[in-house]
Amino acid sequence: MTDTQGFEALASLSSNPEAAAPAEPQIDQYGRAYATGKRKNAVARVWIKPGTGKVTINGRDQEIYFARPVLRMMIAQPLQIADRLGQFDIIVSVNGSGLSGQAGAVRHGLSKALTYYEPALRAVLKPHGFLTRDSRVVERKKYGKAKARRSFQFSKR
Repeated sequence: MTDTQGFEALASLSSNPEAAAPAEPQIDQYGRAYATGKRKNAVARVWIKPGTGKVTINGRDQEIYFARPVLRMMIAQPLQIADRLGQFDIIVSVNGSGLSGQAGAVRHGLSKALTYYEPALRAVLKPHGFLTRDSRVVERKKYGKAKARRSFQFSKR
């Protein structure tokens, strides 16, 4: 088999019309889309369904759970970018990490759930980095060190 035959075979493989087809919405029997978002050690399970824009986090309203306006703004970013503010009811179950990590996990999960509900929104959300999991986590403490990298105070005498 020559090189040209190999390249022709590769070219015929890449022109698969099924691979270029748009993704189908992933909606369950209740009309909801589900996604998992992660940030630091926080894991958020997010369900979205058409509604009035009510956000429930761990059974509480978002104003109560995320008291700081910055965290609520962080959660609303994907909806603002996609121009879907007030169109979906969002139910979230989140645990692990602190409030900032949890807000990041909810934002990540909400962005993924939006793309599962409306696959066309992927092109809108991806350039803003909402679909990328922020993989930065706390570095572990090493033995012989005060913290991950900090050494104990040195004394010559």
